Amino acid sequence: MSSSSNVLPVVVVGAGPSGVTAATLLAQYGVEVLVLDRWASVYPQPRAVHLDDEIYRIVARLGLADEFARISRPSQGLRLMDPEHRVLAEFRRDGGAGRHGFPQANMFDQPELEALLRANLCAQPSVTFRGDVLVTAVHQSAAGPVRVDLTDRTTGETEAIEATYVLGCDGANSVVRRSIGATMQDLRFEQRWLVVDVNTDHDLGQWEGVHQVCDTDRAATYMRISERRYRWEFQLKDGETSQDFEDIAVLDPLLRPWTGAVPVADLELVRVAEYTFRAQLADRWRDRNVFLLGDAAHLTPPFIGQGMGAGLRDAANLAWKLAGVLQGHLAPVVLDTYEQERRPHTAQMIRLAIVVGTAMTRGGRTGDLLRRLVAPRLHLVPGFRARVLDSTTPPCARARSSPVVADAGGWPARSARTRRSTAGGSTT
Repeated sequence: MSSSSNVLPVVVVGAGPSGVTAATLLAQYGVEVLVLDRWASVYPQPRAVHLDDEIYRIVARLGLADEFARISRPSQGLRLMDPEHRVLAEFRRDGGAGRHGFPQANMFDQPELEALLRANLCAQPSVTFRGDVLVTAVHQSAAGPVRVDLTDRTTGETEAIEATYVLGCDGANSVVRRSIGATMQDLRFEQRWLVVDVNTDHDLGQWEGVHQVCDTDRAATYMRISERRYRWEFQLKDGETSQDFEDIAVLDPLLRPWTGAVPVADLELVRVAEYTFRAQLADRWRDRNVFLLGDAAHLTPPFIGQGMGAGLRDAANLAWKLAGVLQGHLAPVVLDTYEQERRPHTAQMIRLAIVVGTAMTRGGRTGDLLRRLVAPRLHLVPGFRARVLDSTTPPCARARSSPVVADAGGWPARSARTRRSTAGGSTT
């Protein structure tokens, strides 16, 4: 085993959206960053499909607003449907920009977004990316740098790298999280769902918002992702697995309410995957100079479309603080505000996702009956429509250890020195 004699300012473990965003923002502040990932290229399977205008603002801060606009589609809102696919309620967006200057709901194909993020990352002169490496452990001593142990997946050679700070952006099965002794707290929500992505040259002729079938027996979600890509999600029944639905002919009865007269032969099955939607939150997000971001720190059920966005919020919140500390502009105590601000905000968003998911999918036949009775009358509740369509997330609580506080998008909300706001973000 060899060891580098140079201590890097920051090592980011994981080159998914959270890790790439954190590394790019740090590079924009002039910080040298090494990014490590087990894969050499972007993970090819589609996963996340939605981000709001607060996250669009972060994408714009990365310099990718125009590029993202070319690969995304604004969503027109939300339609609630009963098990027979009759419309219970519909909440339409007006199509205008939100308070950040961007559409409030945006659909996209994650591999396309990650390709943009990765190309932008590699264009930063102070970033080095190393793929095909497996991080096996992270070690901290009472004094001195953090050591990252890794194995080259191509050659099998082992290596140790030292850094002042390490960011664990390595997903739900995070090695970094285990290395610092943090554990995931179960927030008591778990459902198995089938996720189906289909390409077709046919326009399905559906309303271009999110369709949510509220059904205890087989809840379902439909949305158009891009010009040719469509996404369905179906709640799995006991005993069912994704292997039962690997053929488009088997899936056809589930898709037919939306595909109509489109021939099965014209539907290209991109992938079928089984996901367990969980609600979990790490008991701590930091151990001295090691931080957790994204799925390493939290898992959110997808019912409000905030899973990937939460990780980008983490990156935006931490990057400017870390850069300020490294460059001597901010006191190290400011780093305490990362978890103080982000963890309560994330917990609140996870709770909201649990409430929405429960309201749409649980309750048995009584729940189905209540949804039929209540949903068509929701528009009569003062302010309900506006709340459903409002992309604004709760403000961050003021951190205990610093007068500098971040807004919900991660940027400095108020500083004793300066505050400059643009549609693309705020910086000090």
